[in-house]
Amino acid sequence: MPCPYSYIFLTAIPLDTAMTIGPVETQFFTLPHAFELYSGETLEQLTLAYETYGKLNDEADNAVLVFHALTGSQHAAGYNPSVPGVEDLWTQECHQGWWSNFIGPGLAIDTDRYFVICANYLGSCYGSTGPRSINPKTGKPYGGSFPQIRAWDVVHSQLKLLDHLKIDQLHAVIGGSLGGMLSVLMATRCPDRVRYVIPLASGAETTVLQRILNFEQIIAVRNDPNFNNGDFYEGDPPHQGVTLARIIAHKTFVSLNVLEKRARQDIEIKEKIGNFYKLSHPIESYMLYQGQKFAQRFDANSYLRILDFWQNYSLSSDTWAFASCQAQEYLIFSIDSDVCFYPEEQMSIVDALEKAGVQVTYITVHSTKGHDSFLLEPELYAPYIQFVLRGSGSA
Repeated sequence: MPCPYSYIFLTAIPLDTAMTIGPVETQFFTLPHAFELYSGETLEQLTLAYETYGKLNDEADNAVLVFHALTGSQHAAGYNPSVPGVEDLWTQECHQGWWSNFIGPGLAIDTDRYFVICANYLGSCYGSTGPRSINPKTGKPYGGSFPQIRAWDVVHSQLKLLDHLKIDQLHAVIGGSLGGMLSVLMATRCPDRVRYVIPLASGAETTVLQRILNFEQIIAVRNDPNFNNGDFYEGDPPHQGVTLARIIAHKTFVSLNVLEKRARQDIEIKEKIGNFYKLSHPIESYMLYQGQKFAQRFDANSYLRILDFWQNYSLSSDTWAFASCQAQEYLIFSIDSDVCFYPEEQMSIVDALEKAGVQVTYITVHSTKGHDSFLLEPELYAPYIQFVLRGSGSA
């Protein structure tokens, strides 16, 4: 008999005072053999950069894997001022963990209870094997020759990391945005390796709007004169293209009202675009600043590889996708102001889970902050994450 799903509409609930994680270091796992990609190509060497928080218990059954979002990193919590090999990209913005207000003692993902793991995606640029890595066949960075990556490659590589850590089954897998898509992919492909599944502001497939926005970003990067088919590491990087790509994407991450408020009304606008256009409004200056800041911290080739696997992601929301997931429990979060992953996308997952007889709780978060709410407002998520992780949501 199908299990009913729950709809919970919530407002802010103050969190109890909790300690945060202090200094941390990135660790590296290198697979002792070649890694075959979904495409059939092979990487002779695979390294994943990852961080852990908390302690793995003797039974190895308290592990929580966190998938980061599109341009995130392994540094989910605490303070990490440097990562070997990526110093030029590890800007001040990267030093504080991107989910430090969610992960720690007493927080949403309580490190007094759980052993938390976060790894940088295969193909990304914060220490995991990617286009900036040295190709052992040439002794130079892969650059444009780095192979295509698919979502399964990211999941598969992190399963190898779990094997290395001797974790047979995760207590939970959690991810926001693109990370949520990867968490559901892992849960459905390998249902015996995951107990609880918590995607935040995510979806089951790449929508038409996402596909268009991603395509615009890909064109922006590739049309930068410095891109040179991805082989730009010995020259000037394609910062203009990456800046434009980020501007295209950024408007879907934060609500327009918040964007307008963040743009300082008292700034003196002096910058020009080309020879004729002077920035005429603070919002233009704000968006340009966001794009330029991003271009300093992220590799263009990695951005293209991740956008490419997002473009090719598809997990059918039909019942069959969850046919083997009856032993799992899902907690699905929507954000009512999200224009990157609209709430309808989460509803399609909820409906498929209910039809498959999988226990699921569906929560709509009311926020003015748009898609980025899942990064910024722990008080809207923590009580429900804690509730489900402790098993209180089971039938």
